[in-house]
Amino acid sequence: MARIYQAASMGEARIRVAIVSRGDADLLVHRVASWGLAHGDAHWFITRNKQDADFLIFFTSPGMADLKICFVDSQGEAGWQKESRYKGRLAR
Repeated sequence: MARIYQAASMGEARIRVAIVSRGDADLLVHRVASWGLAHGDAHWFITRNKQDADFLIFFTSPGMADLKICFVDSQGEAGWQKESRYKGRLAR
């Protein structure tokens, strides 16, 4: 599952993420409404509880980012667009 928590500071996050246009994204992400729908790296459930998260991220500028994402509306569109060292590591 990809249960994501948005960290308040860069220091507590495991990864820095930038939201970019679709053509510049490493990963197309679809936000899901429940834990049960979160699977793989590209279907994120964003939780408000840090303890429930699999991965802590911090949103930053593209120049500072480890990973560039674009949110998409469809589950079918979600997935990796470019090779990344984080591939397969965002979900349990």
